Amino acid sequence: MKAAHRLLKEDGAIWVIGTYHNIYRVGKLLQDIGFWIINEIIWEKNNPMPNFRGVRFTNAHETLIWAKKSEGGKYTINYHAMKPFNDGKQMRSVWNLPICKGKERIRVDGERVHSTQKPMALLYRAILSSTNPGDVILDPFFGTGTTGAAAKILHRKWIGIEQDKYYIPIAKKRIDQIQPEEYTIQAFDIKDKKRLAPRVPFPHLLEYGLIKPGQSLYFNQNPKQTAVVKPNGNLLYNGFEGSIHQTAKHILKGKPGNGWLHWFFADKKGEFLSIDILREIIRNDLNEPTE
Repeated sequence: MKAAHRLLKEDGAIWVIGTYHNIYRVGKLLQDIGFWIINEIIWEKNNPMPNFRGVRFTNAHETLIWAKKSEGGKYTINYHAMKPFNDGKQMRSVWNLPICKGKERIRVDGERVHSTQKPMALLYRAILSSTNPGDVILDPFFGTGTTGAAAKILHRKWIGIEQDKYYIPIAKKRIDQIQPEEYTIQAFDIKDKKRLAPRVPFPHLLEYGLIKPGQSLYFNQNPKQTAVVKPNGNLLYNGFEGSIHQTAKHILKGKPGNGWLHWFFADKKGEFLSIDILREIIRNDLNEPTE
């Protein structure tokens, strides 16, 4: 049963890439041994090989299974970092990428070396979305070394295993020729700092004295949509009482609303400022080293 595995060593998550010949078997085996499927990704090939015999539909996709060791286990996801790949919107589970072709296709004496060489873009995206610099990636179906090549560019470490000795010098030569840009945290850190930042409930703003009981907050800077802050951190708005999120949802007539983005306070000059600024003050205080 042939499939390409990408095991992310740090958190035990695993990527499996396969066609309809094997992906369902592999998926069942993963679940049988306790893995929890995070996502099923469809690699939609925008230039698939045609079905010359005309006896079935052209195989225009492969399936990627992203799984972790258990349902409750932690794993890495660089969620916000992947939005630029989808015009700033949430990354979807269908990836439209071309098959390996042209100069990317490794050939010896004019003949392609590996029949199922994966495109760099596919492995680049999988690695970037689910690992961080310095993480170790194990690929037990290393082939021509696409995983190692992508990992080197992104400053990840890798271990490659390949049963066919023919591919080993080819993969090694390919990876040795890659000269990645110098690593700096500023350039390569793509972690979502807000998502990883300490959680700060709104009532903490009252405890820190940044918001006072009885103070007015303004919905989307609108003076006509004013709520009063209660001592427990709830807001009172036209007879409705709830958290900053519940009150925002009430004003939006049932649509979800992130209160940190909708509510504003007035400073001493009367200018409206987001309450999210105050949350960052507390976060910075929490991150200060203790003496």
